[in-house]
Amino acid sequence: QVQLVESGGGLVQPGGSLRLSCAASGGIFSIYDMGWYRQVPGKQREVVATVTRGGSTNYADSVKGRSTISRDNAKKTVYLQMNSLKPEDTAVYYCNARRFGISPGYWGQGTQVTVSS
Repeated sequence: QVQLVESGGGLVQPGGSLRLSCAASGGIFSIYDMGWYRQVPGKQREVVATVTRGGSTNYADSVKGRSTISRDNAKKTVYLQMNSLKPEDTAVYYCNARRFGISPGYWGQGTQVTVSS
């Protein structure tokens, strides 16, 4: 019942920054827990960061301290600001929406992030 569209990915040099955006439509945005996940070929999809309906945030250890997840309920958009990017951050990044926090929720199509010199 909710559609998600990610944007903001691209090619960036190590040490650079990106801000990913996930625009939602077709649902009551404020009742969804939101998250960013990433996946590389041959590996499981892993959580990067989450933000709950109440605004509480959590981060994977691998990005803690250099990433910030935020949400703008008026714009129905969730963001992921990533700084000090590393080649290990290269992946397809997916947006996830979980109505009342119920898994697995809904997924966007993904946006590619490539960190390379």
